[in-house]
This record gives sequence, structure tokens and C-alpha cells, in this order.
Amino acid sequence: MLSTVYSLNPWLVAVALNTVLLTIAYFAPKKLLTPAGLLHAWVLGVIIWGTLGWRGYAVVMFYFLVGSAVTRIGMAEKEAAGIAEKRSGARGPENVWGSALTGTLCALATLLPVSVPSSIPLVSLLLLGYVASFSTKLSDTSASEVGKVYGKRTFLITTLQPVERGTEGAVSLEGTLAGIVASALIALVAWGVGMINFTGVILCVIAAFIATNLESVIGATLQSKFDWLTNEVVNIINTLIGAGVAILLALAWNYWLPVFV
Repeated sequence: MLSTVYSLNPWLVAVALNTVLLTIAYFAPKKLLTPAGLLHAWVLGVIIWGTLGWRGYAVVMFYFLVGSAVTRIGMAEKEAAGIAEKRSGARGPENVWGSALTGTLCALATLLPVSVPSSIPLVSLLLLGYVASFSTKLSDTSASEVGKVYGKRTFLITTLQPVERGTEGAVSLEGTLAGIVASALIALVAWGVGMINFTGVILCVIAAFIATNLESVIGATLQSKFDWLTNEVVNIINTLIGAGVAILLALAWNYWLPVFV
């Protein structure tokens, strides 16, 4: 029955599914989203299911659940040190779109009746960009949160000078490894549901690593100089870089070794 409804109107299924999940989340004892965050997550969920179906939805849900869990690692310790996420990690609208705006744009762009002069179909590139954006964000979140708790030696990425945990632009070996693992896991989920192939997994991990480190550079050099360059804006830039790098790598890879599609 569900498959019949979905084949006729995926947007109807998207509205119904996300309304049910929003209701459950609203009454759940542990809040992963603020009330406003719930509403914006509903909009996001409807768009993703409506455009990419259950496959795209599986990827964004994996990001949200794992990202929320990672944020809560060592929460008491991070709160005592003053480096924890605000609201004990509960996501608001700014967090939702800071993390998912790039992916949402990629998803919506799959509906456009346009083509590009490329040997790789545009939809394949957009799906890769979608997955890479969430690989990048989960890599960034994991690297930051794990580094804050388990980072034994933390360095400023631009100077490699030791700094306190939680410093903007700080990196650690433990956090970096956690970020790589996280980006690989979500890319493997996307591969498992058929959104990208295994080459795409490799490209997402590489793109996430590059984008996450560039995000640290932005945090160390520019973020404190501009009031408008908030964490959420930096997250959007971060995911844009991740998606863009993955797409460029795919085009370059396919040029030299045309087996991507």
C-alpha cells in the first residue's frame, strides 16, 4: 500500500512520515531539537523525501542521529570547560540549515530539467554533492566533539602551536581520525542504499577531509574578525566546499579513469 502511494505522490508520503516523526520527537523525553528546530527539520525532511526518496532520507537521518550522539560525548566535561554546544546539543533552526542547506540545494536541483556538458550525468554529480555535504558535516562534528573530549594534544591548524581544547581552528589526532571514520561511515551508508558507487565513497572521504581542514583554517583566521561569520555560516561554507570538491574530483577522476558511472 505504501509503495503504491509513494509511486503516485512522494510528497504526500513525505508530509505524513515527517509529521509522525515530528510528533514522536516532540513528546520524547530527550530533546534532540528545539521546538523551532523540529519545525525546520520537518521542512527539511519533507524536501529530502520528496526529492530523493527513502535513500536520501536514510543519509540525512544517519547524519542527524550520529551527529546528535557524537555531540553528547563527554557532555558534562565539555560543559564544565565551557566548550559544549549550547542547549546541551539540542539543534535549533540555525543548526538544521547550517548543516543541511547545501544538501537540500543539491536535492532540489535534481528536479531541474537541465543538463551539463559532462560525461557524468548531472543527477549523479548532484547526488554525490548531497552525500559529500553530509560526509563533510559529520566529519567536522565528529572531529570537533571527539577532539574536545579525547584530544591529548591540540594544535592550531595554521601555526601548529599548542592551544586549549575547543579553540576555534584547533585540531587533534584523535579528532581528525574520528572525522575520517565518520565521513567514511555515512558515505558507506549512501553506497549501501545505492546513491553513489564505491568510487563516490572514496571521493566523499577525501572531500570531507579537505573541507574539514579548510573549515579549521577559516575558524583560526577569519571567524573572529567578522561578526556575520557565525558557526552556522561557517558550516554552510564547509559543506559547500565538501560538495564542490567531491564533484570536481569526480569530474577529474572520470576524465582520467572513466569508470565513475
